[in-house]
Amino acid sequence: MSRDSYATFPSLHARMVVIGLAAAVLLSGCRGGSTPSTPSSEQSSTTASPASSALVPAASATPSASAGYKPADAKGKAENVPVPVMPELAKENSKAGLEAFIEYWYATYSYATETGDLTAWMASTDTTTESGGAYKRAIELNYTRGRWVVGGRITIPIIEVLWKDGLDLQSAKVQVIQEQIQYFDAEGRPGQQTTPAYNTAEAVMARYQSGAWAVIDNGLIVG
Repeated sequence: MSRDSYATFPSLHARMVVIGLAAAVLLSGCRGGSTPSTPSSEQSSTTASPASSALVPAASATPSASAGYKPADAKGKAENVPVPVMPELAKENSKAGLEAFIEYWYATYSYATETGDLTAWMASTDTTTESGGAYKRAIELNYTRGRWVVGGRITIPIIEVLWKDGLDLQSAKVQVIQEQIQYFDAEGRPGQQTTPAYNTAEAVMARYQSGAWAVIDNGLIVG
């Protein structure tokens, strides 16, 4: 099966989308990653610089072994992957609520990467945008016709919410760490070159409307 029929998607980088936060670097020593066609295998060194940053484990990003969870491997897809559950705090229109929502949102994309199930992620994402549509297509393509991926789980050690009172549209900077991704076709044959693990910074734009948050755009922080 041709490698061209797959989509390389290191985390949320199906397309590089730089949103008005390029000058504000989240992490000292953190740099923008490469484009999906030429992913970098070198991980950047990161330390938290803003005083407001906190270590926040991604919701449901580390499944419990007691639940019968089985990660994907060369023999087949992941099994019994826990579905992320949105905490009540993530429904609030507040700085703390947005931080909890972003943690949940990345957990839903990690889940989609590992399972191919986009339901939870799409419920909190505007997929009509260029970036949202690209992420959706990347997941769908890598799980069509019996394909699957191994790895790709995401953790987000740092979220820095750039809260502005009175606005529905808010932004945040996030440290994103993702495992390497291997691609397999329905017969268990490698589909394309492995996407290396990486550690980088992303910007997230989210809007609160109709009593809920939704991600409008996100992408690498560069510069």
